[in-house]
Amino acid sequence: MTPVIRVADCQYNTDRIIELAKEAYSNDVRLVVFPEMCITGYTCNDLFLQEELIRKAKESLVRLVTLTRDLKGMLIFAGLPYEHDCKLYNVAAAICDGKILGLVPKRYLPNYGEFYERRQFTPGFEKTEWTRIGDDNLPIGSNLLFRCTNMNGFVVGAEVCEDLWVPQPPSISHAINGATVIVNCSASNETVGKKQYRLELVKGQSARLVSAYVYSSAGEGESTQDIVFGGHNIICENGTILGSGKLFDNQSVYADIDLDKLRSERRKMTTFNCMETDKDKYTFIDFTTSLVELNLIRKYEKTPFVPSDKAKKEERCEEILNIQTYGLKKRLVHTGCKSAVIGLSGGLDSTLALLVTVRAFDACGMDRSRIICVTMPCFGTTDRTYNNAVTLSKQLGTTLREINIKEAVSLHFRDIGHDESVHDVTYENGQARERTQILMDIANQTEGMVIGTGDMSELALGWATYNGDHMSMYGVNASVPKTLVRHLVRFYADTCNDDKLKEALLDVLDTPVSPELLPPSSDGNISQKTEDLVGPYELHDFFMYHMLRFGVSPEKLFRIAKDTFKDTYDEYTIYKWLRTFVWRFFSQQFKRSCLPDGPKVGTVAVSPRGDLRMPSDASSSLWMMELDNIKSRYGF
Repeated sequence: MTPVIRVADCQYNTDRIIELAKEAYSNDVRLVVFPEMCITGYTCNDLFLQEELIRKAKESLVRLVTLTRDLKGMLIFAGLPYEHDCKLYNVAAAICDGKILGLVPKRYLPNYGEFYERRQFTPGFEKTEWTRIGDDNLPIGSNLLFRCTNMNGFVVGAEVCEDLWVPQPPSISHAINGATVIVNCSASNETVGKKQYRLELVKGQSARLVSAYVYSSAGEGESTQDIVFGGHNIICENGTILGSGKLFDNQSVYADIDLDKLRSERRKMTTFNCMETDKDKYTFIDFTTSLVELNLIRKYEKTPFVPSDKAKKEERCEEILNIQTYGLKKRLVHTGCKSAVIGLSGGLDSTLALLVTVRAFDACGMDRSRIICVTMPCFGTTDRTYNNAVTLSKQLGTTLREINIKEAVSLHFRDIGHDESVHDVTYENGQARERTQILMDIANQTEGMVIGTGDMSELALGWATYNGDHMSMYGVNASVPKTLVRHLVRFYADTCNDDKLKEALLDVLDTPVSPELLPPSSDGNISQKTEDLVGPYELHDFFMYHMLRFGVSPEKLFRIAKDTFKDTYDEYTIYKWLRTFVWRFFSQQFKRSCLPDGPKVGTVAVSPRGDLRMPSDASSSLWMMELDNIKSRYGF
C-alpha cells in the first residue's frame, strides 16, 4: 500500500499510513507492506542527519504501533530512518498487535546516479543486535524471520529496495531458511522501461525462491527535484503476478497468497530442499494472526490445462502436438516399424491419436498409407461415429480397414457362458478386449505398433478396460487431459486447410464422449454418454490438476471448485463428482501402474515411471473422511 505523503512531515505521513492500515484490516488483510522510509519520506536527503527528523520518526513509529493495536493479528511493515549505536540505518519495522516485533536494516545502499544513501546511512548487518524503544528491548538485524505460530508455513522475511537488485539478495537466504513470504519496502523511482524491468525482477525472484513476494514502492508526494516516484505495488507468487498497481495512482493492491501451494512446491522440488540452511544465523520472532474465512480474491481457471488467451492457447496447442509427434517419431525410428495401427472410433481421443500419428509419419518421411486405421463396429457403434472415422481416414490419406466384431464377440460370450442380453461390465469389456486383440495382431501382421488413444483424464478415473483400450505399444495421449484434447483437435481443424477434414473434425468435437459399448437408442443415437456416468470432464480435470499438481486436500478443493464453478454447477453436484473422482483415482491406480510409454506434455502426468509413483493398493480413507465432513457440514 502506498500512502500519499509529505516529505519530512512525519505526523501527516503516519496518519495516512494508519488510515490505509485500517482500510486493509476492514478487507481482512493479515499482511500489509508500506514503502521504504514512508514515515519520513525517502527523499529527505541530508535532512536525515537532523536530530529533529530522527526523533520524530521514532515517535511516529511508536504512535503507529499504538494506533494499530486494535488491528488484531495483522502484520505491518513500514519504513523509517533509525539510529542504533550512533549509526543511522534505513529500516523496515515489523509491527503486530501493538508491538514492534523487530527492525530489519537495508543491507545494500546505492551510491550512484541519483541515489547516495551512504552519505547518511550505514549498511545493515547480518546478525541480531538489540535496541531499545521505550521500555522494549527489540531485535535489529537483516537476519530476522517473522514466524506465525497458528498458520502453518507463514514465515516472513524482509528486505529493503536495493537489496532485491543486487546479485545475491538477502531474500535468497531468507527463503532457504524457511521464509515463504518476502516483503520489500521500496522507493524505486520511475524511468522509461523501469516498470517492466521491476515487474520481471519481482516475478522472477518469487519463482526462484518458490515464495510470495510483496513489493511496495513510494509514490505520490515523494517526487522531488530530479526524481519521480510512481507507487508501483506488486504481489507475486512463485512466478505468477497476483496483482500489480497502476503507476502514479497510489493503488492499494490486494491478493490471496496460497501458502499450502508454496509448501507443496517446495516439498516436491528437491533442488530447493538440497540448499544448505544456516538457521543458527537467524533469529525467529513469533507472532499470532487472527484467522478468518476469506471471500477469495484469487480466481481459478475453469480449465487449468488450457490457456484462456487465444494466442497462448494456439501456441500451447502447437507445442503439445510437437511433443507428441516427436515422441512418437523417435519410437517409430528406434523400432524400425513399418506401420502404425490405430483403432479409429470416430471419437475425440482416437482422432487426436490419428492426427499425431500423421504428423509423426510426415516427420519421418513415411507414407501415410502405412497408417492402418481399423474401425471395428459392434453393438454400440452409431452411424455418426462410423462415418466420421471413414472420412478422417480418407482425408488424411491413411489405410482404412473395417472389421465387424459382433460375431467374434458373440462367439466369445457363448464360449464363456455369458448371456448377451445382460449388458454388464463383462458385456462392455469383452468388446474392448476383442478390439485390442485385433489391433495387436494386425500390428504383428504389418510389422507395426499399436498407437494408444486413451487420455490422461480417463487414466486418472480408471475409465479404461484393463488390457483393453488401456493397453498399447505407445500411448500418445497419455498425459493430455480431455479438456485439452478438445482444443488440440479444434486447433488442427482450424489450421488444416481441408474443408472436408475440418467438417469431420468439428463433428467429432460435437459428438458426445462415449465408449459406445451399449446399443444405441431407438433413434440410432449414442445411449451411453461418459459424462453422465462419471461426471463432467471439466470438473475432473480441475480436480486432477489441483490434487496432483499441488496436493490440495478435498476440503480446499471443494471450496475453490464451488467458487470457480458457481455459475455452472450447484454445490451438491460439485461434491458428488469430487467424491467420485477421489474414489476412482485411488481404486484404479492398478491400471496406471502398468501403463505403456507415452510422451509427457505438461507438469501433471500419471506415468508410474516418474510423475505418479503411487501404490496400487493405497487406501483412500483419509480423503473420504474429509469428504464425509463436507457432507455433514452441508447436509448433503
